[in-house]
Amino acid sequence: MTDASLELAARTIAEADALVVAAGAGMGVDSGLPDFRGDTGFWKAYPPLQKLGIRFVEMANPSWFDRDPTLAWGFYGHRLELYRQTEPHAGFGLLLEWCRQRPAGYFVFTSNVDGHFQRAGFEDSRVVECHGSLNHLQCSNPCGDAIWSANATSISVAEATMRAGEPLPRCPTCDSTARPNVLMFGDGRWVGERTDDQQRRLEDWISGLGSRKAVIVECGAGMAVPTVRHASEQIARITGGRLIRINPREAEVPRGQLSVPLGALFALEEMAKRM
Repeated sequence: MTDASLELAARTIAEADALVVAAGAGMGVDSGLPDFRGDTGFWKAYPPLQKLGIRFVEMANPSWFDRDPTLAWGFYGHRLELYRQTEPHAGFGLLLEWCRQRPAGYFVFTSNVDGHFQRAGFEDSRVVECHGSLNHLQCSNPCGDAIWSANATSISVAEATMRAGEPLPRCPTCDSTARPNVLMFGDGRWVGERTDDQQRRLEDWISGLGSRKAVIVECGAGMAVPTVRHASEQIARITGGRLIRINPREAEVPRGQLSVPLGALFALEEMAKRM
């Protein structure tokens, strides 16, 4: 059945006028990024936080920037450097090639905050980062709606304690501790204007597709935080397009859509062979 699904997926993409790439955390696993699936996966990547008994859903909370900013920036600074040092896997290049071949263009919708789609060559104006980006900063208060680049930010982290050294990033307006422009759990302080602008561009593009045939290729989007899965299914409904869901564990799809129960990189490479 998997061979037949790969054949159909390859043919469906080849016949598409427009392509939407949707991606969750599973997309980055093939690049070597850690899988935070469950507390065990998180603590394997961050042993000092296991010693403190802090789970991912607890660590990924904006309150740490008030309570313990060196620990907050230890966690997010470590992730920022990890994402910078990790190269996007070859599947990104395959998707980019397919996107550039579509006469009506493409868009990316991702919950990943690593910026790897832009690193791989996708146009920044065609990427929606629904949970924000570690490559951008904001005030932790926040004192306003300002969002600025983290390109000049470098965080020194003691991995034994997962604490950041001074100086920590500061807000240029009020001098409070800055934080990543990332949507965290229980986050009432996230400045969402950048992501809102991205979402508006996607909606405008979809509105302009008319009757042209759209295909949604979803990679590594699980059900624990189903934002990407819901978006993929909604875009398929709005456009009347075909959803191709690539996921090794949670590949179930609505009726009429296509399931590929494989990892992202392997599935994309197998599809490329058939195209």
